[in-house]
Amino acid sequence: MIYVNSYLKPIWRDFLVILVFLAIIFTSQVAFGASARIKDIVDIEGIRENQLIGYGLVVGLNGTGDSLNNSPFTRQSLQAMLERLGVNTRGETVRTKNIAAVMITANLPPFATQGSRIDISVAALGDSDSLQGGTLLVTPLLGADGEVYAIAQGPVLINGFKAQGNGATIISGVPTTGRISNGGLIERETSFKLGAQRSLRLALRNPDLTTARRIALGINDYLGTPTATPEDPATVRITLPKNFNGNIVDLLTDIEQLVIQTDLSAKVVIDENSGIIVMGKDVRVSTVAIAQSNLTVTIAESPVASQPNPLTLGETVVLARTELNVEAAGSNLAMVPESITLQELVDGLNSLGISPRDLIAILQAIKAAGAMQAEIEVL
Repeated sequence: MIYVNSYLKPIWRDFLVILVFLAIIFTSQVAFGASARIKDIVDIEGIRENQLIGYGLVVGLNGTGDSLNNSPFTRQSLQAMLERLGVNTRGETVRTKNIAAVMITANLPPFATQGSRIDISVAALGDSDSLQGGTLLVTPLLGADGEVYAIAQGPVLINGFKAQGNGATIISGVPTTGRISNGGLIERETSFKLGAQRSLRLALRNPDLTTARRIALGINDYLGTPTATPEDPATVRITLPKNFNGNIVDLLTDIEQLVIQTDLSAKVVIDENSGIIVMGKDVRVSTVAIAQSNLTVTIAESPVASQPNPLTLGETVVLARTELNVEAAGSNLAMVPESITLQELVDGLNSLGISPRDLIAILQAIKAAGAMQAEIEVL
């Protein structure tokens, strides 16, 4: 509710009300222009996945399995499995092509209960051509501590295929990798008890001192008590207040919806393999002069046959003749003025008419000259 002095004239009173509303709208846009919820920018200690891995056998392949002579681990695994089932094949020659050794990977979700199911990924380990139509046998999945946390089994579904004839072969996708939906059965639960904790850490996904401090201030202002403390650019510790009506789960539920204005350092990310360049909005560059020269080298081979003189015993000789031409284009010295915004920086570099790969070299040279106030990260 906005109260305006009644002694003001109606025209001035209306003008003042408009100014107040414009100020509120402008302030809201500035405050929340680059904002995000706490739950979208942090990871909570203890709420994490755990990676699982296992080694198993896929059977039922239509002649696309491992060659037992070339994959001794597959032959040994087959013999060991058959011995556990009461079949002795030691010393026998087994030439089946319907079995393949595979590696199984999966992610154990946080707080997953015993008996629930997870998806698993299967990848061929030997020289199998395709896992299409195969079935994974019972395989234990181990955690980093060597304990069994899940059991995997089921038919393998692949996204690719391979068709081969006498004169041509067609391969679509990767037929030696597949996935089993709900193929893992959890047998062991993690022992972390979130509700019993009195203190937890929030890990920033993009570490930054300013953002960590803003998160702590936002949480403390919301609760009205010093609950959060920034420990470093990547960590904010929260402690359950003594008079809080609930446990740590209730506290996290209350604060994860708070909106915080994030802040990131100026950075330029470069992928030299694909020629991709990504620049942050805070990248600044000082005034520099750039000369970019594109060399075009043309090589042409024109061999010439040298014939011997008549009535001689000489032989015809082929002489090599090479024409080499080098042209330089775009070698003018260009000035890139001191940039205020990212758009001005991009426009200044694009004015040189250079390719993305040349732009990568120019950005690295500008950074080496000390004229770029940003960090360059090469992937």
